[in-house]
Amino acid sequence: MELSSGSVEGGVPLNDLPEECWANVLSFTTPRDVCRLSAVSPIFKSAAESDVVWQSFLPNDLESFLSTTAPDGSLLMSSASSKKEVYFSLCDNPIIVDNGRKSFSLEKKSGKKCYMLSARDLEIPSPRLWTWNTFSDSRFADVAELNNVCVFEIRGKISTCLLSPQTLYTAYLVYNFPPTTYGFDNQPVDATMRLNEAESGPRNVRWNPQGRCRHNNGSVTVRGGVHYPKERGDGWLEMELGDFFSAEGEDGELEMRVFDDAAHWKYGFILDGIEIRPKDGRWMSNYFIYQSAKLVLVSLTHHYQELMLVHCTSTSVHSCFFGFLGLLQGIL
Repeated sequence: MELSSGSVEGGVPLNDLPEECWANVLSFTTPRDVCRLSAVSPIFKSAAESDVVWQSFLPNDLESFLSTTAPDGSLLMSSASSKKEVYFSLCDNPIIVDNGRKSFSLEKKSGKKCYMLSARDLEIPSPRLWTWNTFSDSRFADVAELNNVCVFEIRGKISTCLLSPQTLYTAYLVYNFPPTTYGFDNQPVDATMRLNEAESGPRNVRWNPQGRCRHNNGSVTVRGGVHYPKERGDGWLEMELGDFFSAEGEDGELEMRVFDDAAHWKYGFILDGIEIRPKDGRWMSNYFIYQSAKLVLVSLTHHYQELMLVHCTSTSVHSCFFGFLGLLQGIL
């Protein structure tokens, strides 16, 4: 199939279908699909600017949620020129909510909800062992910096009703090291997750990325098939704590825990928080493509009779419609 010159197989013009039809079709795909399709044809490009499309990618409760938890979010909703602007602003600029204790954003490729729990929102036993400081690279007002300690624990909790349903999520501990640090060698650290009394783990993780042990005088590469953190684009490190599935209609509590019981002194660790976002991976992309094609097929079928009532005189509309259905059925 070629979409150049605005036609589908058989020479039927795509532009015989009204723009609102294409906007409705695109609303059943994903944000990434819409951006890709908008580069294929002027018809898709025009429909991809519709508020109908981008409203479908925003959470249904977004306006009420932002009005009660985030003044900046309410300002965004009232000042944005389009739903597309709202969408990409929430993807690129997390909004601080819950009195500064959490941040809220959307995953750009899917529109799924993402949260980050600040260090203030976490349970840190023996708070006297931590110092609260400002940190320019953090989205939050302050971060927690660890003092001299042997054993420490970090816990975080979030209600699953805040998250997008039918979504596989991953939780990450977000942290960093100051210029001077010691004690975070290659000892194992336990990471566990509990959802509605069902516990996963413990997962064996290490504090330092790429198998490196940090010392005051440099670093030493270590070997072993263990979980290491990775560097983020914002200057922080993230340690993967585990995965969980947010089921439809589920209202449970997810608890995340990191426990370091290595009996030696440690110093120099900066805690930013715990981030919960949809799991990365190619298989997830394929899954979304499959689900999007199914939804588009259902949408076109349900709206076909309505469209024909309005555009009943155009024979090419029939041909275009069934040609597009055939292509979708080929995907499925």
